[in-house]
Amino acid sequence: MEGLVEFKTNDGVVITVEGAGTEDLSGHQMVSRRDDGTVQATRTFEGALDGVRAAAESALRVFRDGSLRPDSVELEFGVKLTAEAGALIAKSGAEGHLLLRLSWSPGQADDSSETARPS
Repeated sequence: MEGLVEFKTNDGVVITVEGAGTEDLSGHQMVSRRDDGTVQATRTFEGALDGVRAAAESALRVFRDGSLRPDSVELEFGVKLTAEAGALIAKSGAEGHLLLRLSWSPGQADDSSETARPS
């Protein structure tokens, strides 16, 4: 089992996760290690996820804008948490892990093309 990493939320709740990788954290200023081996991250949990949120927002913007205009966009990727780097988009095997699902509802008219009719 890989080491445990503790993150605090902005509300002060402690979240313990299984850390990714076997980082050598000795002497690193971003984290501290407790006697039981658990690493305490100095970033908040929300702060660690900032990069992942930005990546998701960017990916969704790419697929929502432009000519495709799907009714629904689903984006799924794995996330690894490390005390040193925060959240990382995980890879599965030799390739990056990213699942994208776009869907269109049949027969849905674009509301913007319809003209308003007085009642």
